[in-house]
Amino acid sequence: QVQLVESGGGLVQAGGSLRVSCAASGRTFSSYTMAWFRQAPGKEREFVAAISWSGGNTVTADSVKGRFTISRDNAKNTLYLQMNSLKPEDTAVYYCAAGYLLATMSARYSYWGQGTQVTVSS
Repeated sequence: QVQLVESGGGLVQAGGSLRVSCAASGRTFSSYTMAWFRQAPGKEREFVAAISWSGGNTVTADSVKGRFTISRDNAKNTLYLQMNSLKPEDTAVYYCAAGYLLATMSARYSYWGQGTQVTVSS
């Protein structure tokens, strides 16, 4: 089992940048595929990006491709999401998740953090 805690959310103007982090504890972080999802008010949870256990493979949603970058530091047990050129429609609670397959479906991920709020003002 792994415990996940997100941080780094906040309020940013459109066009700005923000980096959110996810600190993992418990079982070996490097054993897991990791992902970011987000959920805006009144909407379903949406896949953002995922990264393999080694960091060698990533998958990114079309809606954020070219603007968001997922990365991980296994030595620090930390997952990151660098968000550039932010838009108001990126406003959501961002969740990190751990699983065993590089997948875009939330059901493929077994462990979830509590989320961090990202708000982009126009």
